[in-house]
Amino acid sequence: MEQENQTGLKEFVIVGFPGLLPEYYGLASAVMFLVYFCTLVGNVLFLFLLFKERSLHKPMYYIILNLVISDILFSTTTLPKIIARYWFDAGAISFTACFVQMYFVHYFGTVNAVILLLMAVDRYVAICYPLRYPMVMTNFNVCILSVSTWIISQVGPLMMVIRAYPLPYCASNAIVQCYCDHIAITVLACTDRTPYGFPAFILAMFALLVPLGLIVFSYCAIIVAVLKIASTQSRLKTMSTCSAQLIIIALYFLPRCFVYLASNVGITFSTDLRIAIIMLYSLLPPMINPLIYCLRTAEVKQSLIKRFRGANVDIEKPDVPENQN
Repeated sequence: MEQENQTGLKEFVIVGFPGLLPEYYGLASAVMFLVYFCTLVGNVLFLFLLFKERSLHKPMYYIILNLVISDILFSTTTLPKIIARYWFDAGAISFTACFVQMYFVHYFGTVNAVILLLMAVDRYVAICYPLRYPMVMTNFNVCILSVSTWIISQVGPLMMVIRAYPLPYCASNAIVQCYCDHIAITVLACTDRTPYGFPAFILAMFALLVPLGLIVFSYCAIIVAVLKIASTQSRLKTMSTCSAQLIIIALYFLPRCFVYLASNVGITFSTDLRIAIIMLYSLLPPMINPLIYCLRTAEVKQSLIKRFRGANVDIEKPDVPENQN
């Protein structure tokens, strides 16, 4: 290809943590394999419960379904390669495959941000406009919003890849990161990356801050609505329905905001620490999210208990006295 002739590179090498000593490679690969295994088991278990339990066939859980699928795909896109790098010393990745991975990394990140926004909108309508909720947040409407999310989220990452792929890569092929992302790749280009890096930064900020701003607005409105409830018990019950989502949102957005803010205000820290923070906010939420759904959402918890106990009655089905006639 013309790009390969221009760059002279046939492949990149995933470095991972540059300061990690070789004697800890086995431990690092084992930890990441455990994270990947727990992520798959937890999210697949949630998928199983969702498809088996009719009581979970509701708009909120269909929104969570999209988050679960995105988490599985993101972890599968990123973790196997870095595990192979430390387990089998197989850090090489082809030139084209690296850009494919970059596309999916940013694509699934964008999808996650928008899905978290949909979760906040669902709670906003349910609490602030409860009478309109059955008409607004129908399964059909959620399906349309979800499909739109997966389609529209492709635009930004696709533009980033199209602009970054033809750059001349004639310097080092070592990617100081655990997976191929836009910054880690474009810093290796033998040209001024400003015309390419700044638009990508704007796209990333748009994909992150617009959903975050709307989420903050939604929950501020929710808090105002909750404070108007007279009963303290009702307030606590209402807020408990949002607590699981608030935990997920905090895990996803806060570390990202810290990294972006630190990069733009001149806060510097070691490369290994920066990569560790990126790995935490990239891979910890997909692993923890299923635990949050099960432990903080009563319906999912009850469905899980029902399956383990082998119960064959509906969760919310009331006891009906036998007919004595």
